[in-house]
Amino acid sequence: MAVIGPNDIFFTPFEPKQKNRFILYMDGIPSFQIKGMSAVTLNQGVVNLNHINLQRYVKGKSVWGTINMTLFDPISPSGAQAVMEWVRLHHESVTGRDGYSDFYKKDLTLNVLGPVGDIVSEWILKGSQIVDANFGDYSWDEENSAQEIAMTLQPDYCILNF
Repeated sequence: MAVIGPNDIFFTPFEPKQKNRFILYMDGIPSFQIKGMSAVTLNQGVVNLNHINLQRYVKGKSVWGTINMTLFDPISPSGAQAVMEWVRLHHESVTGRDGYSDFYKKDLTLNVLGPVGDIVSEWILKGSQIVDANFGDYSWDEENSAQEIAMTLQPDYCILNF
């Protein structure tokens, strides 16, 4: 029979992390341009081991998921120009040359903030590269919308420091 302790019965105060309290540091793109981003994801994969009438499973390859982010595109400094400078490290459209991974892969730091601005959690996204960049739409019908850039990044792996 389970015994219920006082900590299980009474309210335990806690402060949840909130989605709008973060700063992303990325070389070449100012932090204030980052509007939002998806969370870090990991897929461990499964390997099936068949043996007579039994199936067992062990861990497969670990694959870190893509990170989707939205950036504001201010006039100055230009968000589109900052993203294109990083894209040019991957591939230069004028010459057709591709870059070395040492140049275009970047380490990003995501700091999750507490209510008073202290860092309560830190993710490091190692070896991130641009998979997809969308520089937004233009429309005569929209007068109150800020221009945004959507990017998809693929990290090699991620580290949760604290």
